[in-house]
Amino acid sequence: MLICGVDEAGRGPLAGAVFAAAVILDPDRPIAGLADSKKLSEKRLDALAIQIKAHALAWAVCSSSVEEIDQINILQASLLAMRRAIDKMRQQFGIAPDLVQIDGNKTPDIDLPCEAIIQGDSKVEAISAASILAKTARDAELYDLDAKYPQYGFARHKGYPTPYHLEMLSLYGVSCIHRRSYAPVRKILESGGAI
Repeated sequence: MLICGVDEAGRGPLAGAVFAAAVILDPDRPIAGLADSKKLSEKRLDALAIQIKAHALAWAVCSSSVEEIDQINILQASLLAMRRAIDKMRQQFGIAPDLVQIDGNKTPDIDLPCEAIIQGDSKVEAISAASILAKTARDAELYDLDAKYPQYGFARHKGYPTPYHLEMLSLYGVSCIHRRSYAPVRKILESGGAI
């Protein structure tokens, strides 16, 4: 039975896209050390991402933009990114899984058998693999954004609402890559802090 694991990264941050990955692992090429991406160091994440891409039967990573997050809300944008990742994986590798297992309690609208598993990223290896690919892709984007908008310190906090990020938002205002529908960002916009 071919199981596709799916997870997202970046629902909580105030800036940047939300990413999702879909992964079908190869039972004949196991990958040691797969775990919830939040429990792994950046170095370990990067090493595992390389192995997943090399050994999985199929994989893909997609995202939903800041504009989409603001238009349809973060949950719907996350589900959209998941659907895009599943579709891209099927197109690129020509493989349709027998079952799609999603981390969380909601499933995207897809034409495949699908189930949501709460804390699936620590229970199902394919979901762990997807969480690793989604996280490393999102982190890579935040390093790029850090180079473009160095004043916010994205490399440091990855867009999460840390005291430092909130302080920089207050100081420099809201950029075009901040999520305007999120309360801390909206509050600064309402006080006239946009760039």
